[in-house]
Order: sequence, then C-alpha cells, then structure tokens
Amino acid sequence: MISDTAEPLSLALPKGRLMEDVGKFFKQKGLDFSFDNRKLVSYDKSGNLKIFLVKNSDLPTYVNHGIAGLGICGSDVLYESGYKFFNLMTFDFGGTSMCIAGMKGAKRTANERKLSVATKFTKFTSDYFHKQGIPVEIVKLNGSVELAPVLGLTPYIVDLVETGNTLKANNLEILEKLEDIKVHLVVNPAYYKLHYKSIKRIVSILKAKT
Repeated sequence: MISDTAEPLSLALPKGRLMEDVGKFFKQKGLDFSFDNRKLVSYDKSGNLKIFLVKNSDLPTYVNHGIAGLGICGSDVLYESGYKFFNLMTFDFGGTSMCIAGMKGAKRTANERKLSVATKFTKFTSDYFHKQGIPVEIVKLNGSVELAPVLGLTPYIVDLVETGNTLKANNLEILEKLEDIKVHLVVNPAYYKLHYKSIKRIVSILKAKT
C-alpha cells in the first residue's frame, strides 16, 4: 500500500460507461478493481483506494462533503454543482461536447429576442448565454431532452453530444458547439491537505506512461 495513512484513499466514480472507461485505465496502471454482486463499494487489489459507485449528478456532493475525498467526472457535472475542487488531472477518455441543437434545417436568427431552450444543464446554459448578452428562457428536463423540439416544447436544446446518433434519429442537428467537456480527477481541498503525499503518489501512478 502506498498510502501514508492507515486508511486507503476514498474515490467516487459515476455509474455507467465512464466507470467502465476508468476501470480499464486504472487496470493498466496496476489499480485493478471491480464491483461484484451489485455492490456499490469496492477496493482496488493493491489496497490503495476505497471506491464508491454513485449517481453521476450526485458525485460532486459526495466529494464536497468529504464522504469521498477524490472523484472522477465530467466538467459539465462539476460546473452544474457549483462546488469548488482542486483539479488533479484531465483524462484523455470520456470527452464529449456541449452543444445547442434544433430540428434539422432550423437556423438561429439575429432577430430572436429570447432563446427558448430545454436542457438538463440549466446553470451552464444560463451562464453561457448571459455572457454573450443573449436572453434565454430555460425549461429544465431530466429525461430525453431531444423530445422538446420534436413535440414543440422548445425550438432548441442544450445537451451533451458524443456521436450525434440520437439527434439524427430524431431529425435534429447540432447548430453550434458551445464547449468541449473533459473528464477530470478532482479532490476536496481539505482532503488534499490531509493526504497530500498519498494523493501525489496516486496521481504519479496515473500519469506514468505504460
């Protein structure tokens, strides 16, 4: 064990495909772990990490309250949370794009007084268009935002786009890419001060070329 404390470092991971990507990457670095029998807590085989599996949108909350000292998630989730963490590293995998999209052939026009947008990412959307001086009316949705233009709720959506296949399947298209979204390893600032040496060692392992 490389930790300079009696306990392994705690790390929160999001459920889903990103967790699978993290698992493959960590295994390459000798930090192999798995979640068996629907368990939500695991340890890597070397005993350096205690890993919690949580809902993506809840991850910053667990890290902010110190339940998990470390966390891995996208910059979209971190931004929406409003919490402030130290960013330890950015990964090459898991990146997507935050885009504004609408029905195929739709065009944003200069005479639109206010954008009407459906999105899960209300803070990002509000801040992004406010900085541009563009008034925006936001309808918050937690499910499939692609339905909003199809059913006439709003003409536009702001959402993460990876392949664009879901947009195409619903006769939608990207109108503009707003920001690249990256996946980060973050740490609670207080936790970092307490476990500085152990965290530096873990980050060195993750950044080392294999």
